[in-house]
Amino acid sequence: MLGAVIGDIVGSIYEFNNHRSKKFELFDSRSTFTDDSVLSFATAKVLLDGTDYAQTYQEFARRYPGRGYGGNFSLWIHSENALPYNSFGNGSAMRVSPVGFAYNTLEETLKEARRSAMVTHNHPEGVKGAQAVACAIFLARSGENKTSIKREITSRFEYDLSQPIETIRLINRFDETCQGSVPEAIIAFLKSDSFEDAIRTAISIGGDSDTIACITGGIAQAFYQDIPEWIAQEAKLRLPLEFVELLGRFETKFM
Repeated sequence: MLGAVIGDIVGSIYEFNNHRSKKFELFDSRSTFTDDSVLSFATAKVLLDGTDYAQTYQEFARRYPGRGYGGNFSLWIHSENALPYNSFGNGSAMRVSPVGFAYNTLEETLKEARRSAMVTHNHPEGVKGAQAVACAIFLARSGENKTSIKREITSRFEYDLSQPIETIRLINRFDETCQGSVPEAIIAFLKSDSFEDAIRTAISIGGDSDTIACITGGIAQAFYQDIPEWIAQEAKLRLPLEFVELLGRFETKFM
């Protein structure tokens, strides 16, 4: 889960100012958490305490306003009925990483990923994006190699993961849909050789940088199981105490 948050923080300054290279300072004075992290911690809260997804997403988003929420989600945050709105945006995929770490079977993981998505992103592509990310994290932490992960994601979700990273870096544009960012984020992980390299690769392909790096970071943490301590500490310094405490509780219970 921390890997996803790190990706979000690192990518926060590049979302609308893409950096098409792996050479950059990971943290900047402007680096901060966005809606990706807020809602990831909300997901963790649900898994820890059994709260309701819709209610918890609304509570966290209201408590941390102005963090880059999408237009439809921004309206949903203050809706009294909190009904899903058929979204296929990548919001369902950016907030799902805790689910990938919390369950002992792939079946349970996919079922919970669907539950987390459905409260807002009940379009088939929205659900698929969340499930694909959670699936990749589950497989990575279960010891599967990259070839196996790629094969499973490709066959189960029909994402094309064959595109060269160099090509993506040249042509990728801002796309906040699941189908326009989840495959790219998974490819960035597949082409990496360490946790830090995964984050750098995700940033280097441009597009919706904070969300792509968030998704990549969650998978990379599960696979490499080693986040350099200085990177973890730099990220935690940029988080409110509530999030740091949630992270500690989550890691104690599930990791």
